[in-house]
Amino acid sequence: MLADSDTRWKWGASTAHRIQPDIRLDGYLLRGRATPTVRQLDEVGARAETLREIRGADFLELMKDTTRYDVVVLACVGGAVQAMLHGLARAWRGAARRPVVVTGYVGVVYEKLADGLLLRHGADVVLANSRHDAERFRAVYEGVGADSGSVVECALPFLGGAPYEPAADGRPRTVVFAAQPSVPDRREDRTYLLRRAAAHARRNPGREVLIKLRSKPGEHTTHIEELPYQKLAARLPGGLPPNCRLAYGNMGEVLDRTDLLVTVSSTAALESLHRGIPTAVLTDLGVREVLGNHHFLGSGCLASWDELDAGHRPVPDPDWLDRQGVAPGSRYATAFDAARARVTALRTADRLPPLTPYYTPRTAPGYLPGILARHGLGSEGEPLPGQTAEPAETGGLRRLARDTVRDAARGAYRHGVQRVAPAIRRWGQL
Repeated sequence: MLADSDTRWKWGASTAHRIQPDIRLDGYLLRGRATPTVRQLDEVGARAETLREIRGADFLELMKDTTRYDVVVLACVGGAVQAMLHGLARAWRGAARRPVVVTGYVGVVYEKLADGLLLRHGADVVLANSRHDAERFRAVYEGVGADSGSVVECALPFLGGAPYEPAADGRPRTVVFAAQPSVPDRREDRTYLLRRAAAHARRNPGREVLIKLRSKPGEHTTHIEELPYQKLAARLPGGLPPNCRLAYGNMGEVLDRTDLLVTVSSTAALESLHRGIPTAVLTDLGVREVLGNHHFLGSGCLASWDELDAGHRPVPDPDWLDRQGVAPGSRYATAFDAARARVTALRTADRLPPLTPYYTPRTAPGYLPGILARHGLGSEGEPLPGQTAEPAETGGLRRLARDTVRDAARGAYRHGVQRVAPAIRRWGQL
């Protein structure tokens, strides 16, 4: 399994175990700006027998041995998936046998639907997390004349946990605001959400309000976080009340003690709804595509902080839950049967056809070369000069020097993203 962030590691590892139980899972982290730390990997909870950080070119070199693996799960951003598909197609050209390639999405697909899907086209299996997504995915592929047979309906692989049991009086004891790294992206909006969470805690001194964060300052997730809530909280007038605090940890463990989940559009809402936990998707900043909360239209979960302060508890629509693949109950136990059967049939086939992505130098001559080049590949999926496999390390000193330089480069990049870039944008607005 190849992943490029903490959340995609969680999705990829969970998916691998869902579609092929009783496996040995080797995990590879694609080196880049969002490469997760050890703490982040521990927090998401997904495990693999081995773990290695790797460059794309080195991963492709390993994959030349077609007997190494039966299934390869690409849990990466769309551009990285497309690059790996072209690289794998070249590495496996003429091979009598090759692994099955599986990819998909880590959560709610609310933006760049066509772009992200076409970048994933070419995999043997493209997993859709719900009936709603499966219908949309097939429509996109068929709309460009591409084969849609790779789309397989399943569900989010990390749903689960104990069903919610409300307190005897029906009132929440623990309210969790599930923050997101990039939604919303304006300082004013993020400060507003933080202020409202604190105000809710002050109004309800008998409740604990947790602001669940995905990462600590300096760490990156799937999306860049330019304005960490930790820094905004430190500048909040009056600070956070005693019953309101920042929280980390595995989301499943946090949900074990949650009575009300509040978010703008986090995938945590789907995990919460699957358990039957009251879930509110905020409308305070509008219902807008850029926020992703438009995905929850018809869910019955849209609400504002004012309504929550007044005691409102959203009641989800059962039909919406069913279409989104998060309905509580026993149906989830069979959600991966079709994907498991498809992967098994492909894995045991005498021969698989070559990987044939929709994007080629002929269909996308002005787009594909840039995507491949960003991942160190040429137009035929070959490594560019300077992207050949790294030599074996001969000693700890060399490894220490390499890691030190790499960590310094990451630190400089993150400082630029979190400090310098926002400052430049503010200056540009003066």
